[in-house]
Amino acid sequence: MKKRIIILAAFILVVIAAASGAWYYFAGQVRQQIELLAFADGETSPQLSCASLGVTGFPFAFDVDCTDAVIVSGDVMMEVPGIRASAMVYDLTHFLASAKGPAEVSDAFTGQRSELSWTGLEGSLRLVGNRIARLSLVGDELAWTDRLVGETLLAKSSHAELHLLDMPEAFDATNNRAGLALFMTADALELPPLALTDTHVEIEAEATGLPGDLSTLGATPILPAWQQAGGALKIVAIRMNDASGDLTASGDLALDAQGLLNGSIAIDSLGVAERIGPMIEEPWRTLVLGVPGADGRHTNQLNFRSGALSSGLIPITTIPPLF
Repeated sequence: MKKRIIILAAFILVVIAAASGAWYYFAGQVRQQIELLAFADGETSPQLSCASLGVTGFPFAFDVDCTDAVIVSGDVMMEVPGIRASAMVYDLTHFLASAKGPAEVSDAFTGQRSELSWTGLEGSLRLVGNRIARLSLVGDELAWTDRLVGETLLAKSSHAELHLLDMPEAFDATNNRAGLALFMTADALELPPLALTDTHVEIEAEATGLPGDLSTLGATPILPAWQQAGGALKIVAIRMNDASGDLTASGDLALDAQGLLNGSIAIDSLGVAERIGPMIEEPWRTLVLGVPGADGRHTNQLNFRSGALSSGLIPITTIPPLF
């Protein structure tokens, strides 16, 4: 009996030692992969560097803390006081993240500087294989402020959410292409440049022909690959409303082999044309929103054909190739 107890204890110690060794090994791999992001070119893939990087959570989780994070993508640089990401060791397909604010954003090309602030910003990512099953981002008391000259509020919202959901029926296993449904909402939205206050916004859309493997992102130019895969964007609905007006829009968009936009968007609105009157002169306002009916509502359809934008049958302008 005593011998069995000794053997059992030895077995448990071996398992604990093996599990501990595995945790520290993978924690080192996680740290190494994150540190390698600092050597990305910032063009084909974003560059991330941390003033201090920690990997904790032993033995049941991997908790990554990046303080004073700097993210560079093209000419845009974002400085974030802190980013935290976590995953349980028994479920490495589900990740949770949060960020401390405010974040400073600068554009080396335009010289623009702005600040993004929030009281809470959390995200989650769940994978199926190496494909997005669900990606969510939720923020409270969000504000975007221009700080180039003084401080000018550009936008704010008391609560906003963004969700991307996998569309299993749109998954093309042969070409490894996926479809995602998007849902975004913002409450008490304020856009001072557009004189919008206490506005509720909802956006629903579906995109097909997207990469089915996250590890391939950045390997090839996104838009040409999306077009070649027959990708399309369906705008199920865009809804905006406040106390004095509302706007809804829906449509379908895609790119041709030359990167030119094709599709159409239907717009229905009330009280919007009057509000944007000082900012958009005629005939552009009517060409976009349409002529009001007897009930005062404006309806119109914007058509995109081989890069040409028209209001109904009336040409408006041309849009250059997107790739």
